[in-house]
Amino acid sequence: MKMYIEIVDEIDTAQVYKDLSDAGSGGICVFVGAVREFTNNEAVVSLEFETYKSMALKEMEKIAAEAIEKWQLNKVVMRHAVGLKKVEEPVVVVGASSAHRDACFEACRFLIDTLKERVPIWKKEVFSNKSVWVSAHP
Repeated sequence: MKMYIEIVDEIDTAQVYKDLSDAGSGGICVFVGAVREFTNNEAVVSLEFETYKSMALKEMEKIAAEAIEKWQLNKVVMRHAVGLKKVEEPVVVVGASSAHRDACFEACRFLIDTLKERVPIWKKEVFSNKSVWVSAHP
């Protein structure tokens, strides 16, 4: 399998290397996005993610296929968590493996940036005194 595309309840960061490992890959790059402690100088209690799952998975598959073709990748991982996430919890992981490091570095950046641009995922930022739904898109 070349692609591991999932919407999950929890991100298992230890599994990512196993999924991307390939005898033909000299480079493996991974980006993990996590809940940070502050947004605009306000303390974050948690984030909550929702998605239109079937549409999100289709779009993630398209993005992964674009990356595989453009950079001749051996494998791609794209996973996004849904539900309530606390500070420091991982919420998204993308990764690429390829024969050479330049390709997987470039592909990894493309995967996360394009996911945030095109995939229907929304987040609620929860603060001590309020909560706000925002698109996970920039």
